[in-house]
Amino acid sequence: MFSEKLCFRCQFTGEKFGQVEKTELDAHFENLLSRADSTKNWTEKIFRQTEVLLQPNPSSRIEEFLYEKLDRTVPSRPNNEELLGHYMQDAAKDFGPGTPYGSTLIKVGDCERRLGSVQREFLQTSAIGFLTPLRNFLEGDWRTISKERRLLENRRLDLDSCKARLKKAKLAESKAAAVPDFQETRPRNYVLSASASAAEHELRLAQTEFDRQAEVTRLLLEGISSTHVNHLRCLHEFVEAQTAYYKQCHLHMQDLQKELDRFPNAFAGNPGHSMASGGSSPLDPASAVETDTLKIEEVQAPATGTRKAKVLYDYDAADTSELSLLADELITVYTVPGMDSDWLVGERGNQKGKVPVTYLELLS
Repeated sequence: MFSEKLCFRCQFTGEKFGQVEKTELDAHFENLLSRADSTKNWTEKIFRQTEVLLQPNPSSRIEEFLYEKLDRTVPSRPNNEELLGHYMQDAAKDFGPGTPYGSTLIKVGDCERRLGSVQREFLQTSAIGFLTPLRNFLEGDWRTISKERRLLENRRLDLDSCKARLKKAKLAESKAAAVPDFQETRPRNYVLSASASAAEHELRLAQTEFDRQAEVTRLLLEGISSTHVNHLRCLHEFVEAQTAYYKQCHLHMQDLQKELDRFPNAFAGNPGHSMASGGSSPLDPASAVETDTLKIEEVQAPATGTRKAKVLYDYDAADTSELSLLADELITVYTVPGMDSDWLVGERGNQKGKVPVTYLELLS
């Protein structure tokens, strides 16, 4: 065994320095090897990133990995959506479930808990239908392929070593025939011929072993095509699971919007503005002060109370009552009685119009 390992090592070292010949595999076999390596590398990357997608918390991933290796069930814990829903509903009990804020917290919290349940089902489906097949390939099929490839490499080193020994024996035999020694010709030639015959026999055995191992490895490598087909099916199932997950989330959010729309008292602190019913946001032009009660062109700047403001973001005026803004410019702003608190009157030279407060940084 020691001499065999030493022989392999000498053969490998000689190949690295270009001192001995190396048996080359055919182009088809090399393509199979390259395709297999590519499949392994990309499958590993897709598997790892899918794990990150399904479980962004690295500590939780490590914990799940340890439980899996110990063949133990991972403890069931609430996910982020379920935990948020739980906190919202507990807060509603404290604030009063009969208050607008409390009743809304109950409804939103219940929706968050349903979203968490949908997510849990999606994670389980994806883990079984997509992650598990990828893991089985990496930990099963690929390990078998790697083992057989290493064995093939040993067979090739053995074959090349036998070729080198035969070449050396033939060379010694030819030299002896070219320079005969009349006193010791017969015994020396007999020994050299026997050595060459033994080398030829070892070479035939090594070639047989190499060919047999090459066929086994080739069949495994050709099985990569079946692996691609299987992974393609799993990928379709993963997409279907994602589609169902996002569809259910969308439906739950739509139901929540409709439910909140039936309870406008939940928005008593901001009457007339319901995001759930598709209403205007504070920055929506429709939420600004009504033009029939306040005409911007008739507004005059007060003697006191004007301030300078720096524009934080670009803003395009929705109508003639508003003033378009450019980021980083300075304008004069002030408020007038009856104007919505989310808006100010802004002036830039001879231009005047309503501007949203959230787009401004008021300067002292």
